[in-house]
Amino acid sequence: MTDLWSLPATRIAAMVRAGDVSAVEVATSALARLEAVNPKINAVVDYRPEETLQTAQAVDAVLAAGGDPGPLAGVPITIKVNVDQKGWATTNGIKAQKDLIAPSHNPVVANLLGAGAVLLGRTNTPAFSYRWFTNNLLHGHTYNPRNRALTPGGSSGGAGAATAAGIGAIGHGTDIAGSVRYPAYACGIHGLRPTIGRIAVHNASGADRTIGGQIMSTSGPLARSIADLRLGFQAMAKADPRDPWSVPVPFHGPDLPLRAALCLHPDGSQTAPELVAELLDAAEKLRDAGWQVDQVDTVPPIAEASRIQLTLWLGDGYAGMVAAAEAEGDPGALAALASQKALADSIAMPDFSAALTQRIGIARKWAEFSAVYPVTLLPPSAALPFADNLDLRSPEDYQRVWELQHLMVGLAVAGMPALTLATGQTAKAEPVGIQIVAPRFREDVALAAAEAIEARGPAVTIAEP
Repeated sequence: MTDLWSLPATRIAAMVRAGDVSAVEVATSALARLEAVNPKINAVVDYRPEETLQTAQAVDAVLAAGGDPGPLAGVPITIKVNVDQKGWATTNGIKAQKDLIAPSHNPVVANLLGAGAVLLGRTNTPAFSYRWFTNNLLHGHTYNPRNRALTPGGSSGGAGAATAAGIGAIGHGTDIAGSVRYPAYACGIHGLRPTIGRIAVHNASGADRTIGGQIMSTSGPLARSIADLRLGFQAMAKADPRDPWSVPVPFHGPDLPLRAALCLHPDGSQTAPELVAELLDAAEKLRDAGWQVDQVDTVPPIAEASRIQLTLWLGDGYAGMVAAAEAEGDPGALAALASQKALADSIAMPDFSAALTQRIGIARKWAEFSAVYPVTLLPPSAALPFADNLDLRSPEDYQRVWELQHLMVGLAVAGMPALTLATGQTAKAEPVGIQIVAPRFREDVALAAAEAIEARGPAVTIAEP
């Protein structure tokens, strides 16, 4: 019999609901996989087998009583260490929070449990979730299970590495500047950044976030198939009064034209040839599925939006960020902040206010563009996945990394859903993929386009570290 840990979430949930296997059997298999491969990649940094099995037993008890545990019945899922899970430390990868025990579940965690998920463990993030590389002084270094020389991405690097290696069928991540999409891309799986407001979030363990975080950060799923990505997203996406900006929106909207824009070099990006080839191939697959795909030279601003994102992040409490990073002593966090010092020092209140005003203009341009093209195909990054810790080699390398990531960062400003789709890998085991953008609250459109491309290409395989 196929190892239960290796099955997709959709099949696990169907089997558990049908009584073909128990949630406890699935959880036992998933824990065995975690213990077999996690020491090689350090993706899961905290787990409690007895608690996982108790949750699985509760799912089985609901079924035995004739109840419905939910659409994720028995599906093993990992949770990132920067969101509250009751009774666990919300560390965000820093020593200062190693004993910050959450008094309640973040809404996204509560929603997953309410859908019948079995939480398998907590996944790593860089200190303060600042980087596209995942290591810190508290939990250590997370490695890419497909290629140890490459970053697993960040900040949801633990989620990306775990899901790629078969530790859980779905991973939970957060994304303010690519932190779901980039780890998915780097680890050769799929990741969805939903529309802002789609998934309710709130950490009772800490203070409310500054305005940049409030209007640009969201939780989202990582998975090895688009069907699993959709299943995880739908379970996460519920409004909650603890997040006043969350909104209840139907998962499916009205039919839109099957029309997509393809842009190979947005904002003049020097996109890697391997990624250009993947985009052209994805466009052909969409055409084969009945879509009209038009190649365009320009899309609404992305690099400018990236500058606005930085202004809204650094212009509100930069000195406090630096003080916290210095107290922590984390090299990655210190390098990230030091590399942005000149910009941070130049931001005055009028600049911050102007950035907020400019944000709506960029969002409007994207909304108008998406009214014509419900799907936009873009590179996930301008480069193939980075060498691990490339950003720490020199200030010049850090700046290069940042410039290559505008395609991740800038899209957050408009608040639209964006999905990274894994499409294969190079001969050197470097994952490749594309990025799909859809109108606000139309994750269903992005998922449909991704599923059409996925169906005409190679399936994602489980990585063996």
